[in-house]
Amino acid sequence: MLGAGAYSFNGLARVSWGEGAVAAVVEAVTRRGARRVLIVASPSLSRASTVPREAQAVLGDRCVGFFDAVQPHTPAPTVDALVQVLKGEQVDLVVSFGGGSPIDTVKVALAVLASGAERALDLFGKSPNWALPPVRQIAVPTTLSGAEFSDLAGLTDPQTQIKGGVAGPGIGPVEVILDPHLTLHTPRDLWLSTGIRAVDHAVETLCSIAPTPYTDALALAGLAQLVQSLRVTAGSPDDLEARLRSQQAVWMASAGLDRTPFGASHGIGHQLGAVAGVPHGVCSCLLLPAVLDWNLAQTQPAQSRIAAALASTSASEGVRALLRDLGQPTRLRDARVRQDQLDLIARTSLQNRWVRTNPRPIATAADVRQILDAAW
Repeated sequence: MLGAGAYSFNGLARVSWGEGAVAAVVEAVTRRGARRVLIVASPSLSRASTVPREAQAVLGDRCVGFFDAVQPHTPAPTVDALVQVLKGEQVDLVVSFGGGSPIDTVKVALAVLASGAERALDLFGKSPNWALPPVRQIAVPTTLSGAEFSDLAGLTDPQTQIKGGVAGPGIGPVEVILDPHLTLHTPRDLWLSTGIRAVDHAVETLCSIAPTPYTDALALAGLAQLVQSLRVTAGSPDDLEARLRSQQAVWMASAGLDRTPFGASHGIGHQLGAVAGVPHGVCSCLLLPAVLDWNLAQTQPAQSRIAAALASTSASEGVRALLRDLGQPTRLRDARVRQDQLDLIARTSLQNRWVRTNPRPIATAADVRQILDAAW
């Protein structure tokens, strides 16, 4: 009997590269006929680069505001503040500059608008029931997290320290602009660790319990290109061609993001970030090898393909070798995660949907602790 399956494309309509960010943003705004544009940027990029403010200046009266009160892991109060700006300024298009934090903050804000929710936390555990949000996003990414290529966003409740997901049609960017020049402002370790995040996207796509031929092919190609280009940018950070290859590899590696079920590296990583404040990319550095080892018996064919792409005898050792080459942390203790935080991380991880779809079933907090202890 033939197996059944399906792949649903998100609302991304255009990916462009080869033009400076400011000119590309102005063209996109004009093409979309927007008259009330809000620019959202990470605070670090606002300090490091003049590009977001240059875009604001060139847009002139079409730009109605600039929001850079963005925080890592998308805390709900930050989203609520952005929603008030979007409503108050009657924004018809958002342009985000930066990594996953500004892009995800905009996604959740658009979900609030689309759903009619009173606040961001009202979206926890809810299924999307809207057609499209009234406002769309154009993203100019400066990291390799892949947030720009999905309609899924993280959202953290600061009170409970639980991080959940918000997904729905149209909340992801409608256009993505890749400008490697702008990524020169990204700190080296942030660039490389988010590159491992993209590796994690590819690996957990290939190891998924519900793979598709489309996502497998793109994940494998993206993984091979990431491995090569990340090593080049680690040694030659000014190599713009290698930076663009990394950005384009993320595009391929992200094809499975919220399209195939992921596993415990992403799932536990959400809680590692929420509880211990570990950045997304570093979470993947710390967890992916241990999760690969824990899942080996259930994912041997996929791990063989991953090992070949990494030019290694095993998938987990190939990831560890890449981490060493890139100078990234490999143990939880290296990221200042405390042992007394591990039980809370393990306990709260059980609620994560990608922990529940891990290839090797995870039934108890003790199962999660096995992975965390191996990563310690």
